[in-house]
Amino acid sequence: MFKKLLLTGAFAIPFFFSAQETSESRISVIPSVGYAWRLAKMPEGISKESRDYIKGLKSGVDVSVSAYYHLKSNSAVGLKYSTYLASSDGRIVVQGSNGQVVSGFVSTKDNITFVGPAYMFSNFKEDTKHKLFYDIALGVITYTTKTGSITGKGSNLGLEANFAYQYALTNHIFIGPKLGLTGGTLSKMKYNGTTVDFGEEEREGLSRLSLSAAATFHF
Repeated sequence: MFKKLLLTGAFAIPFFFSAQETSESRISVIPSVGYAWRLAKMPEGISKESRDYIKGLKSGVDVSVSAYYHLKSNSAVGLKYSTYLASSDGRIVVQGSNGQVVSGFVSTKDNITFVGPAYMFSNFKEDTKHKLFYDIALGVITYTTKTGSITGKGSNLGLEANFAYQYALTNHIFIGPKLGLTGGTLSKMKYNGTTVDFGEEEREGLSRLSLSAAATFHF
């Protein structure tokens, strides 16, 4: 009896490992880190000090992570999260309603986050070392800015799209560059609990272009 079981087990082991090796990977987790540039235009008629201060907030670190479940085709559905971090110190000059010019040193920290459901199309299932994917997500984009004791925050509908080339180090790990575009605007924000509505020409533009190094863990 035991001999029969051993023979049956020995016969089945190769088929078990073969099934394990050929099982299709269904999950992809893609973290990335890089740099991003905000695309909103610089205000006109401002001083050099104010311009230099704003420039510090127009570029910063871009970090993202997304997770996908692969369908039977080359498509996948999942969730995407990204965040943009920038800070700037400098002197700004403003003119009050009475014509008086006031200047002062300020320090600002900006954070733009995005989260939402996403769709991805890739060639991850193909037998090639050269991997490509693009994804698009629609969700909520949130802007938080803090200058001294003043904190501003606002949210709206946002969009994010990415395209990447990656090289497969193994069957389950790919790395490579990723180009991304995030879009969104705010028509109003809350500053220390007080809502401020922006005019048509004063809306806060949150769009940015990013270049990142991305890794894919495919299992």
